[in-house]
Amino acid sequence: MSRPVDVDERVVAELVEEQFPRWANMPVRAVVRQGWDNRTFRLGDDLSVRLPRAESYAAAVQKESRALDFLDGRLPVSVPSVVALGEPGRGYPFPWSIRRWLAGDTVDESAGIDRVQLAIDLGSLLRALMSLPTDAGTAAGRHSFYRGSHPSAYSDDVHAALEQLHGKVDAEHCRSVWLTATTSAWDLPPVWFHGDVAVGNLLVSEGRLSAMIDFGTCGVGDPACDLVMAWTYFEGDARDAFRDVVGLDIATWQRARGWALWKALVTLSGGSGPGGDDSWRVLDEVLASPL
Repeated sequence: MSRPVDVDERVVAELVEEQFPRWANMPVRAVVRQGWDNRTFRLGDDLSVRLPRAESYAAAVQKESRALDFLDGRLPVSVPSVVALGEPGRGYPFPWSIRRWLAGDTVDESAGIDRVQLAIDLGSLLRALMSLPTDAGTAAGRHSFYRGSHPSAYSDDVHAALEQLHGKVDAEHCRSVWLTATTSAWDLPPVWFHGDVAVGNLLVSEGRLSAMIDFGTCGVGDPACDLVMAWTYFEGDARDAFRDVVGLDIATWQRARGWALWKALVTLSGGSGPGGDDSWRVLDEVLASPL
């Protein structure tokens, strides 16, 4: 990945003033919780500005805008509709976007969530997403960081991580899970996937799932990558409810387990961003819970 580009409120305000003067008088302020791929700023009360941090993420701006235009109003929850696309300027080198701001708290910042109800809501959302026509989507590949592709795209990463973590993890068990995950394939027509279904990309209002954000890795392909919350967040009755509502065959769930294993291993071995503190727990869940 190219060197990350940082951006502050001054640069964002200048970009807006230069390219979208109708919003020039709106205050710009950084959101407290920032993502790994993009920087987000509030623009007034009703809009947000989203700017990729690196060239590899910038490639998703046009794709994500096209996808959100299609998905908006077709899902049981809200998505962040794009109202304008910006161009490089003021020293910032990538395309960027202005979106409607969606109210709500992310799942990881919400206390007292009914996890079984959330599992049902999320399962229903994913079923709705998978049911939609795929003409507006982009086939899984490099742009989605191979989410929606076959998990074997990351076999080298898994084996390298296991070498690095030698003596710290049950490598034999991990290899068995990975082998099972990579010996089947999605043999139905490609379907929509989000690509990063995680607690920071789901918004909750009044205790119910209200929005899904960050479609930068979305596309059409194998939906297994969207099921990892079965191990990263849900357990017990909630995990069972999620599995039952989503449906899908056992092989797809095995590939999903592989995706969860890959992410835990590469994070623990230092190869993929923040989140190491929780990854030991996720790895334990993956190894202990086939579904």
